[in-house]
Amino acid sequence: MYSEKVLEHFRNPRNVGIIEDADGVGTVGNPVCGDLMTMYIKVEDDRIVDIKFQTFGCGAAIATSSMATELAKGKTLEEALKITKQTVAEALGGLPPQKMHCSNLAADALKRAIADYLRKAGRIGDLKRLGLDNLPEEDEHDDHGELCPM
Repeated sequence: MYSEKVLEHFRNPRNVGIIEDADGVGTVGNPVCGDLMTMYIKVEDDRIVDIKFQTFGCGAAIATSSMATELAKGKTLEEALKITKQTVAEALGGLPPQKMHCSNLAADALKRAIADYLRKAGRIGDLKRLGLDNLPEEDEHDDHGELCPM
């Protein structure tokens, strides 16, 4: 059902934890399946120099969180925004169709963390330019509307 890479990132997730003085924090959740994901970023010169995550959810949610942080670390904000659910799933060697919404959460949490950073920095023009000005605030959770079967 899962690729070896998914299992590896589930068993040994990278970048787990909290960045206490994070420049940006993004939280997303799926109330239907119960997955909840928070990403924390540190930014220097518009580059993600550190990234951590906390995820409560299934193995795929943990694996996609781990992979998304690996893909984003060291990237510029604009490069990191190009990380999509498909990018994450492909980097993991694929996900079963019923688990694709888990990679949606990882990409969305990253986007929210970047948007939070730009808001805190007062960079409203960049929020608009990058299409992040319509994201819900941190405490509003998305309903991806998909059941996360075990």
